[in-house]
Amino acid sequence: MAREGRLEVLATVLLAAAALATAWSTFQSGRWRGEQAAHTAKSTAARIESSQASTRAGQLTQIDIATFIQWSNADLAGNRQLAAYYRRRVRKEFRPVFDAWLATKPLENANAPTSPFVMPQYRLAEAEKSERLARTADLKSAKAAAANRHADDYLLDVVLFASALFFAGISTKVRSLRQRQVLLALGCAVFVAGVVWVATSPVDFSI
Repeated sequence: MAREGRLEVLATVLLAAAALATAWSTFQSGRWRGEQAAHTAKSTAARIESSQASTRAGQLTQIDIATFIQWSNADLAGNRQLAAYYRRRVRKEFRPVFDAWLATKPLENANAPTSPFVMPQYRLAEAEKSERLARTADLKSAKAAAANRHADDYLLDVVLFASALFFAGISTKVRSLRQRQVLLALGCAVFVAGVVWVATSPVDFSI
């Protein structure tokens, strides 16, 4: 009877511990699913903004190219007035690069850059914004993937602790002490495995 009493106590303790651990793992799995959804949403938003900025950068580049071509045609034709007109129409962001290209004396210097667009100074703010947002999107996507893995890990914990609950519960229904010992041993082993798994998983305390 003493052994039977100890087994009943062990079963009760295992049931309580496994129930609490199951609740904790379920909670953490839900929290990490929430983190995954939040990071995925931020990644999607960043990619949309990156695409929009890239489109604007392409449009501005086309404007710069068109203005440059018109200026080149007027300058080569010797129409100084028209060339000056187009030079005044150069976008503010493009003007420093355009002036730097002219300073290389492209009509006289065979080693001068073929156009302002091949110069390293030609960088559009919208293009840089697009690249920055793309990096942000990649980072958020990676965080979403990590959160998904953590959620899956805690879901496995739920399965392990639920199994421990099952073995502990079944042990109280059998009469054979030997069978009860085996069931409780299995339950304890699964519970310990779940605890070890939980101990290696990150915890989300975010609100």
